[in-house]
Amino acid sequence: TARLLHHPATAFGPITSVLKSADFTAVNFETAVTSRGIPQPKTYHFRTTPKAFTALRDAGIDLVTMANNHVLDYGRAGLADTLAAAGAARFPYVGIGASAAAAWAPYVTTINGVRIAIIGVSQVAELASSWVATRSRPGEANAINLPRTLAAVRAARKLAPVVIVFMHWGTEGQACPDPGQLSLAPKLAAAGASIIIGAHAHVLQASGWLGHTFVAYGMGNFLWWEHSYSTATGVLKLTLHPHAPLTAQFIPAVVSATGQPVADRGAAARRAMAHYASLRSCAELTRRPAR
Repeated sequence: TARLLHHPATAFGPITSVLKSADFTAVNFETAVTSRGIPQPKTYHFRTTPKAFTALRDAGIDLVTMANNHVLDYGRAGLADTLAAAGAARFPYVGIGASAAAAWAPYVTTINGVRIAIIGVSQVAELASSWVATRSRPGEANAINLPRTLAAVRAARKLAPVVIVFMHWGTEGQACPDPGQLSLAPKLAAAGASIIIGAHAHVLQASGWLGHTFVAYGMGNFLWWEHSYSTATGVLKLTLHPHAPLTAQFIPAVVSATGQPVADRGAAARRAMAHYASLRSCAELTRRPAR
């Protein structure tokens, strides 16, 4: 997908119109932004250039979560460059920082009079002990530090009535939430999360209600470089209402040969939406919020 950055304004392709249609749009940005650093002891290593932030902005994306298992692929030098590039681009991000306080800090915004706080956290265990941010060490927010994670949600709830938690979690290739997801989601909800959005499994996972918290366990690949278990993807459009629960619309798409997601149409879209709805059967979620 690196060649897409030759023309940042069109990097995301036709899905851009969908992304721009929302008042606020966010994605999981799964890479380091660096040309330096030492590859970490893992199989896959991702990095890109600061042009990526231009592409994100041109696609109508307002914020990225970077708490994931690739942001430190090139170690501390790579993370330092990533933080510097985001700062230079003035692009909002959550989930990483120069310290634990910064990594778990919420992004707070007001949209149409509604105050929203957003945090990003990874639950991926690989290298977590060396990647997690501490008081004196840059890194990512990771649920290996569960007290800090739940405290961050509670603190965000004091700042805003709507709290969105982006989670990087799940088992790769598995459409059903794993025990780690099923254990953590209720704790996030109890701490005050209004909405939980997940990534990492490379396949779509279900969305629905966990009591009064809306959970989308996994959104699959999106702008992506290979098949990685599935090319099925989509955009989740959530609409907040003043005196009623949010409503959700899933806009199905497929990762095309260029790496860009392209929205499904007609019968393909209907099949994709039916498949997405069927995923709820193993996710312990309901179609409607608890009364």
